[in-house]
Amino acid sequence: MYQASTLPDKQGYFGEFGGSFVPPNLQEVLDDVARAYLEYRNDPEFEREFRDLLQNYVGRPSILYYAKRLTEKLGGAKIYLKREDLNHTGAHKINNTIGQVLLAKRLGKKRVIAETGAGQHGVATATACALFGMECIIYMGEEDIKRQALNVFRMELLGAKVIPVTSGTKTLKDAVDQALNDLIENYKTTYYMLGSAVGPHPYPLMVRDFQSVIGEETKTQITKAEGRLPDYLIACVGGGSNAIGLFAPYYKDRDVKFIGVEPGGKGLETPFHAATLTKGKKGQIHGFKCYSLEDEKGEPLPVYSIAAGLDYPGVGPEHSFYKETGRAEYVTVTDDEALAAFQELSKIEGIIPALESAHAIAYTIKLAPTLPQDQLIIVNLSGRGDKDVNQVAEILRGKF
Repeated sequence: MYQASTLPDKQGYFGEFGGSFVPPNLQEVLDDVARAYLEYRNDPEFEREFRDLLQNYVGRPSILYYAKRLTEKLGGAKIYLKREDLNHTGAHKINNTIGQVLLAKRLGKKRVIAETGAGQHGVATATACALFGMECIIYMGEEDIKRQALNVFRMELLGAKVIPVTSGTKTLKDAVDQALNDLIENYKTTYYMLGSAVGPHPYPLMVRDFQSVIGEETKTQITKAEGRLPDYLIACVGGGSNAIGLFAPYYKDRDVKFIGVEPGGKGLETPFHAATLTKGKKGQIHGFKCYSLEDEKGEPLPVYSIAAGLDYPGVGPEHSFYKETGRAEYVTVTDDEALAAFQELSKIEGIIPALESAHAIAYTIKLAPTLPQDQLIIVNLSGRGDKDVNQVAEILRGKF
């Protein structure tokens, strides 16, 4: 398993970020999960089973694709796309759910719960549970259910029960709240499969480790293609799992620059964004410390993004640490810019990206022309856009 960084410490802290701030009964559950994970993390049989499923079920390694036409059109740095959209289930989320379902199996759990925003983590969780014959409950905000009807059907087809969440903004943050409430009530029989590199320890560590296969593969692939490491890594950031999976294996490679792209929504001057690292402050959410968007009382603010998988008012503690230490730069892209990039990549390369991934593409379209042609960019194409086509069609019909 991924071992390139000494972070987090034994209490789950990345510098001052992370930790675990939960009720005592829930802390006991998390302590059991942490003990089991730290044991199996170094177990050759666990590693063998995980890698075997990634290869023979998920379809890894995912390819590193040279976007020749996009590169030539922009006229600057050479652009490579890490094609996580080609994984089974259509996104990077399956890497993590395969790892966590193996842990749940070893803990003797038969019931799995999860939260989902865009639905990709929900689909990946339902897939892993179907593979291992486990009961699967997915909490999803009512607003996201409307936006992601295709993924809801996919989850149900895979045998999961999708429970609409009608509290708050009816989106991802509220789905996490409901999932945590379920865990507190049913912790003896239930495993909580958290989908991003957020939450109390040990989840940011586990998700980072399972997703680091992305960055590990790109190191081998770009070295084979170009004879060296890239100059830039670019990925969208909501909770941050696809980005941390790409970034973390390069943590000690100081010449490689990290750029995380947050959802600027309808503009940072409006309340309609989810730019946590850009506009947030240090606080606690869902049992851990990170940068978050909160009011004067420390309560999470309502957040917004055109991409259902990015509208979360917190962010992974490792990303918070990267911002604090300057290891990564975090920028924003608006809804309109993401929509334009969604269409541009489709037309130029014949690849329809997820709206989440389109944020990373949008910033790459800005950056690449400003760089010399001998510079190398790797963009994490974290998911495919099938799930977003109806939503985008409705938006474009409304615009024209």
